[in-house]
Amino acid sequence: MANIWQKDINNHRDILFILHDQLNLQVFPPSILQRRPLIVLVESFAYASFLAHHQMKLAFIWSCQRHFALELEQQGYDVLTLSTKGWHSEGIKQIMTDYSHLSLFYMEPNEWQTREQMKELKSLFPDRVFSFSNNFFLTDVKQYVSKINKNYRLESFYRDLRKQTGYLMAEGKPIGGKWNYDKDNRKALPKKITIPAVTKFTPDTITETVITEIKANFAHHFGKLDQFPWAVNRQQALQLAREFMIERLPYFGAYEDAIKTDEPFLFHSVLSPYLNNGLLLPAELCQMAIESYKNGQAPLNSVEGFIRQIIGWREYIRVYYEAMMPDVRESNHFGFTLNLPQLFWDGKTELKCLADAIKNVIELGYSHHIQRLMVLSNFSNLTMTNPIELSHWFWLAYIDAYEWVELPNVLGMSTYADGGILASKPYISGGNYIHKMSNCCSQCHYDVKQKTGKNACPFNYLYWHFIDRYRQDFKENGRVSLMVQMFDKKTDSEKEEIARSARDFIEKIPRYSSVLPQQDISKANF
Repeated sequence: MANIWQKDINNHRDILFILHDQLNLQVFPPSILQRRPLIVLVESFAYASFLAHHQMKLAFIWSCQRHFALELEQQGYDVLTLSTKGWHSEGIKQIMTDYSHLSLFYMEPNEWQTREQMKELKSLFPDRVFSFSNNFFLTDVKQYVSKINKNYRLESFYRDLRKQTGYLMAEGKPIGGKWNYDKDNRKALPKKITIPAVTKFTPDTITETVITEIKANFAHHFGKLDQFPWAVNRQQALQLAREFMIERLPYFGAYEDAIKTDEPFLFHSVLSPYLNNGLLLPAELCQMAIESYKNGQAPLNSVEGFIRQIIGWREYIRVYYEAMMPDVRESNHFGFTLNLPQLFWDGKTELKCLADAIKNVIELGYSHHIQRLMVLSNFSNLTMTNPIELSHWFWLAYIDAYEWVELPNVLGMSTYADGGILASKPYISGGNYIHKMSNCCSQCHYDVKQKTGKNACPFNYLYWHFIDRYRQDFKENGRVSLMVQMFDKKTDSEKEEIARSARDFIEKIPRYSSVLPQQDISKANF
């Protein structure tokens, strides 16, 4: 175990363990901070490598953590940063074993396996280890977990949270008279619109050192680390938040579903990495957006859409995760068994929308939510890919991905793997949707106007093949039952050609042997 910035542990009676996604003292109990504990941060090689996490993601996690340690020292705290080949809890266990006078405090981890590991540690030192509630969310999980079922959707939860927080509310009613403006937020991107650049930060010495270490230890992992544009401390993250509120929030709502090649950010906030590691807090971002609306800087549909993503969707999936774990890890409603397509790893495909989305992920560890949902997840569904493998890929590939946030989005929403607990329908579409919302089709090898055959956009025949094959899940849903009726009106020859085209395409897809290079975490006993 190597120590970085090590302090004299004997001078302390208490230690406070802070995880890499809890980088903000504002939400830690004052009663604990007043004890001036030794703050311990751990760089876990086991966590970094149990999946082939994106090199960019690992550099982001370690750089943010080291910058946070430096800030804590500047605030007068003693800080011990440990590097361990094991899990986080193993590094902490060594301290507790070596220094029997210490008491340990820690905030409840977000991710299941880290939480279980810390519980095991607590059982080893029951009189010396103390946990407290996770305060990085707005919702009291215990108030909502029992409600998670097919009759309690996001919209109900979102309205509850709006009332609870008072965000965009006046006299108990939503400002503007509507709870959400989703129907107003589906515009294609105009050809001549100017897209503001997102500030990129030049890596400092700390980040450069981390990048060198990641390349030395995890060169075989997914993704590239040729550039590093991300913020690594709260000051930089706040700069990006203010920049978004001024430059992109006014257009975020209208164009949040749009796609443009070689534009990974568009008008999205790109703040999720900092929200999910604690550098930014949900309430402060919501307040900033509301101020933009009050000051006339951003329209209601944009502000409401942004707030809905935070207090609606982000809070809702966290409750879902707590209610459904750990069984939800095995969800596979359609019983798909095919491995993830090779193109998810190398981006080699003649489908322009897929190639562009994967390129963004490989180079940045990021793509915006419509590429995640209506391109990547859509393609995975339509090609009968095992949703658990897709979930693992999202977990390792994205800089903002932790299991609590990616698993509900993938197994609950985008793939319908949980059978409809989170979402009311599978999220699939044909090529027409992608053509409407993007400029990809004009640059593609395939013809979006052709429905079947070798030159046709595969999304077209794959979509109808899926509708037919899993028609029961659509017939029972009023929102999409019309699609089954439309398929049934096709001629027998059209149906046969759809099935033939889909079968031929799916059978020829190169598949990766496994998403899990180290161990199958869905079956692991943490």
